[in-house]
Amino acid sequence: MASKTKGKKPQRSGSSVFANFDQQQIQEFKEAFTIIDQDRDGFISDKDLKDMWASLGVIKDDAFLSDMIKESTGPINFTMFLTFMGDKLQNTDTDDVLQEAFKTLDPDLTGLISTQNFTNALTQLGDRFSKEEIKQMYDVAPMKGDAVDWKRFIKLIKYGGDFEEES
Repeated sequence: MASKTKGKKPQRSGSSVFANFDQQQIQEFKEAFTIIDQDRDGFISDKDLKDMWASLGVIKDDAFLSDMIKESTGPINFTMFLTFMGDKLQNTDTDDVLQEAFKTLDPDLTGLISTQNFTNALTQLGDRFSKEEIKQMYDVAPMKGDAVDWKRFIKLIKYGGDFEEES
């Protein structure tokens, strides 16, 4: 007996990607896309990536750039970029897992981790960060004085964007 699958259309890949983000997040990703799309043709190419890295003072070889482009299943327009970013954000640990990890570095549960303790953890535990990676992390990490606000940092990791300080 053949079953009917009438009424169910195959869903196009990426067609609902915009539903995964709020308007502010979409706007922030659009701004990032525009910055990366150096030649403003609506697509991110290996040349765009090379120019973007160079504008940050980082020189990347062609093999690295080619590997970045290969992560995409097709030409990288804004919808593909948004899909890619959604996949990357979705593949991060849950909030609970991240909170428990950060709590190990914040035994008094102040919500803050000193840069010294954080740097020590990043250079001595797990996947060890280089000095350049640590510098890049501190460039974007939400800080309070000389400490990382790890609760806001989790939001940054999970959802992107800049979050206002919470009272």
